[in-house]
Amino acid sequence: MKKKSQPKIKVLLVDDHPVVREGVRSFLATQAEVLLVGEASDAAEALRKVKKLAPEVIVLDVNLPSLDGGELARKMRQTAPSAKIIAFSVHDSQEHVVRMARCGAHGYVTKDAPTAKLVEAIKHVYQGGIYFPPSMTDAILAPESKPSPDEANAVVLTVREREVLALLAEGLANKEVARKLGISVRTAETHREHLSHKLGIMTIAGLTKYAIQHGLTSLGLPDKPKQ
Repeated sequence: MKKKSQPKIKVLLVDDHPVVREGVRSFLATQAEVLLVGEASDAAEALRKVKKLAPEVIVLDVNLPSLDGGELARKMRQTAPSAKIIAFSVHDSQEHVVRMARCGAHGYVTKDAPTAKLVEAIKHVYQGGIYFPPSMTDAILAPESKPSPDEANAVVLTVREREVLALLAEGLANKEVARKLGISVRTAETHREHLSHKLGIMTIAGLTKYAIQHGLTSLGLPDKPKQ
């Protein structure tokens, strides 16, 4: 009698870098227990495919240009409560790991880790476990501190928006910001527009002052505002 094959774990990959998607896709294709059912390059496409494809595990780039990874993870949990989310990031700081855990991620894998680690994480969270760096378990499980009224009313910037703001504060033009971050000039311009609308600040001088006041740049207050 022929043995019945085990169903594969359905995975959705969300990342805005084609090279990253290609690498992950190629590796997952060699894994007998995993099936890549779809890919998405931005938040809107990701949410559409979560509804359409019903993945069991979502590998989510935390630095999408269109929406902060934490916010997208929250939306995905609302759209597909049973899906497991693995944050996939170039950052390995406790701040990033803890934030994604609190936004609903079940695991966190850095992009410089061997791809086998990602597969290990996929299998682990699919089986109901969590997959975070062991050294950060205490921080993840610690109760979240209640924000002060000022913090509660503060504008929340995405990781990418903070990066763009810091570079603008250093005097870089949109083209230079784009080159530094490996994004298109249009995307850099869009981030600047979002920053201006979120903060209600329309000038570079104003954005620079905001960045300095909130510790987003190492610059001191300039003698003359940048134009």
